[in-house]
Amino acid sequence: MPIRYSEALKTHLGSWKTRPESELAQSHLDIEMQDEVPWSDSLTAYDKEHFTTYMRFLDAAADSASYEEMAQLILGIDPEREPERARNAARSHLDRANWMVATGYRELFAG
Repeated sequence: MPIRYSEALKTHLGSWKTRPESELAQSHLDIEMQDEVPWSDSLTAYDKEHFTTYMRFLDAAADSASYEEMAQLILGIDPEREPERARNAARSHLDRANWMVATGYRELFAG
């Protein structure tokens, strides 16, 4: 079941369909977006760098967006040119986003 976020959080993050200003400001840091999220039983550097991306995926899932929409609007992958890559990359990021809210968040607040 998708998690619903408060309006205050949505306002802070912006719409999943647009890149939040905080993410645009980070673009100069050359944060690498991978097709396959590095998986671990604990938080990774990738998780911390892409927290806002994960929140956008959860918001998109709550809006019943397709993997193709998520891939194009969040990851910048054209689903018509690369349908398998788009679906796999979106699925990987959404799976990790769900892990973050079910388990990974504990580490964020642990200290």
